Amino acid sequence: MHANEELIQKFYTAFQNKDGQTMVGCYHPDIEFQDPAFGSLKGKEAGAMWLMLIERSQNLTIRFSNIKADDSRGSADWEADYSFSKTGRTVQNKIQAKFTFKEGKILSHKDHFSMWKWLGMAMGPVGYLLGWWPALGNKVKKEALTGLQLYMKRKRM
Repeated sequence: MHANEELIQKFYTAFQNKDGQTMVGCYHPDIEFQDPAFGSLKGKEAGAMWLMLIERSQNLTIRFSNIKADDSRGSADWEADYSFSKTGRTVQNKIQAKFTFKEGKILSHKDHFSMWKWLGMAMGPVGYLLGWWPALGNKVKKEALTGLQLYMKRKRM
């Protein structure tokens, strides 16, 4: 197994074990993370997001597969099952992740998933009906970023 495949496996195994510090340790200090819910996060923000999500999760289950990597690029498929805190609704999110590496760490991490499907699971009929509307996705992203900033302030990060 390539060292970067091992790094991706370490990252998701730590996620399964709710070990946010190990996840953060897999990231390069100049990490750039991106997904549809948070948008673009850099440096400490990216690690803080995982710490916050793990801390807030009550019934989070993570599965991962199809890890592939070489010296510069990698990918993985992963799934997260959890209850969305604002509505209590069950979310079963399927995500495709892409990575780049530097100095034995993850330098960039991009998660791709359907925001429309996610909104439908998280918010129910309103999410399915209005999930295509950019304003709803932007509202969710703004709330996620505000929550992250408050978390980082509270934790003095």
